[in-house]
Amino acid sequence: MATIDDEVRLVVPAMPEYLRLARVTAAGLASRLGFSFDEVEDLRLAIDELCFGLTGSEGRDGTVSIRYVLSSDQLLVEGTGTFSTDARSSLSELSEVILDALVDEHHLGEGDDGPTFRLVKRRRDVQLR
Repeated sequence: MATIDDEVRLVVPAMPEYLRLARVTAAGLASRLGFSFDEVEDLRLAIDELCFGLTGSEGRDGTVSIRYVLSSDQLLVEGTGTFSTDARSSLSELSEVILDALVDEHHLGEGDDGPTFRLVKRRRDVQLR
């Protein structure tokens, strides 16, 4: 089992074919933390929505750095885009609704070093205690 605040970092090109690694990594870490199958699938979908919001459907010239912080009851995922051109990152209204249903917290915005996202997914069995 993960110890409190174990951390994994991943940096990938900001293209859809590489961003799938962000999903796979999140799913593997969530499974290790004891998340249910449904919770892992929710997390995978949420990562997709936020990465798409960060890079757009075609991707961007640059990289996405993702930080996963594991604790006994949740997974925190933070991403930062470093792109060669300026472009706004945004979520559609539908993406916002989907994310509200899938994760406990989420945000997509502009940071000091470029566009960023953050999500928190807590294990349901821990929330019910």
